[in-house]
Amino acid sequence: MFSPDPATTLRPEEPVETIDGDPARGLLILCEHASNHVPDDLDRLGVPEREFSRHIAYDIGAAAVTRRLAALLGVPAVLTRFSRLIIDPNRGRRDPTLVMRLSDGAIVPGNARIDAAGIAERIRRFYAPFDRAVDAGVARAEAEGSPPMILTMHSFTPFWRTIARPWQVGVLYDRDDRMARPIIDALIRDPAGLCVGDNQPYGGGLPGDTIDRHATARGLPNALIEIRQDLIGGPEGQEEWAQRFAALLRPMLKPPA
Repeated sequence: MFSPDPATTLRPEEPVETIDGDPARGLLILCEHASNHVPDDLDRLGVPEREFSRHIAYDIGAAAVTRRLAALLGVPAVLTRFSRLIIDPNRGRRDPTLVMRLSDGAIVPGNARIDAAGIAERIRRFYAPFDRAVDAGVARAEAEGSPPMILTMHSFTPFWRTIARPWQVGVLYDRDDRMARPIIDALIRDPAGLCVGDNQPYGGGLPGDTIDRHATARGLPNALIEIRQDLIGGPEGQEEWAQRFAALLRPMLKPPA
């Protein structure tokens, strides 16, 4: 049975969850695929309930890691409260995958005949509020004299089609590796002997994505984190990975006020 994350459905009319923190520490954490929630008026987009437990609807475990990491570091965070099947805030507005009609074998009937006006309405209702919340988070940090590093938290499937993915964690970046490189180096040194993806399992630098819009456009250091979903599907793994990232990020932050 489909069971949406309760933290993302307390106020379904609000498309964004913001977590308070000290903007002067110089880090803003984002989670673009935090929720599998679809508001009632969109009638689950015609997608069977079972599909909402899959990666096509959200990044499994990423929201819990994001919330815990923000709490451990005392920094602000912005998370979505809507499924990526509605619209993907980690895509540019002109990206053909902004609103998916077919996702990993699942047809999305509610998107099949969506036109430009329908996409514009989803941008207004879901995508644009996320962008505004990120802009506001950056502005607060800049007002404190601490232009923030931007870290986005994601998760990836253990298999793609039938091919096993060996990486436990990946760090993605484009041309700017000021933040990504120290994170990669710290993960490689981890006593757990992690298999770390350097721009794996995907390449960084997607034009118009969250990092491009909010970090690269401003010249802010950034990194996109991908954690394998089987490692953060439950509370123990989520705590372990939040603690791991908190330990390696603390030396990169400004001291708390």
